[in-house]
Amino acid sequence: MNSLVLYGAGGHAKVIYDIILSNDMLLEYLVDDNPPADFFHHLEIYKPTEELLKKHKVIVAVGDANAREKIVNKLSGICDFETLIHRSAFVSRFSELGEGTVVMPQVCVNAEVKIGSHCIINTASVIEHDCIIEDFVHISPTVTLAGNITIKKRAQIGIGARIIPGVTVGEDAIVGAGAVIIKDVPAGATVVGNPGKIIKLSELSEQ
Repeated sequence: MNSLVLYGAGGHAKVIYDIILSNDMLLEYLVDDNPPADFFHHLEIYKPTEELLKKHKVIVAVGDANAREKIVNKLSGICDFETLIHRSAFVSRFSELGEGTVVMPQVCVNAEVKIGSHCIINTASVIEHDCIIEDFVHISPTVTLAGNITIKKRAQIGIGARIIPGVTVGEDAIVGAGAVIIKDVPAGATVVGNPGKIIKLSELSEQ
């Protein structure tokens, strides 16, 4: 039986724990820099140390993309990372998933999709053929990505959003809940509504 360590003991870890159980894997223990409690179910939560982390594969169970990236960079060279797919999800045999990525229940990932490392593909989202999702992206629950879409690093696609074919969403962009995106989203922009409109630009958007 494969055993894992979760780095993070908040709400996101609760969902990942279900995926671990669905795959008959063993959660060895959890580590957290600022534990929200002393125990997670029956498991004690520890402060992270190299000694604890190097013995098992690790999933960084942190929802915020920037925080997740910082932790992954800190752990580089110390441990290996696991990729998790819930048993109820469909992932095409012709698609690719990077290390540390987590695929939640009822997700559909179709052919020739490339998903980077340490992404969150959340509950019941649909990713159609030939999409490219870069590292540290969060695809929220019930999102639908049509074919040939590119989602750049650390972008977040809000719950229930829809994106038409061929669109690119830039690095660190935020697509609001329920938005319908019909054209490219600049890096660092926040876009909401139907059709999607930019309500905020960052310095990245102007570069």
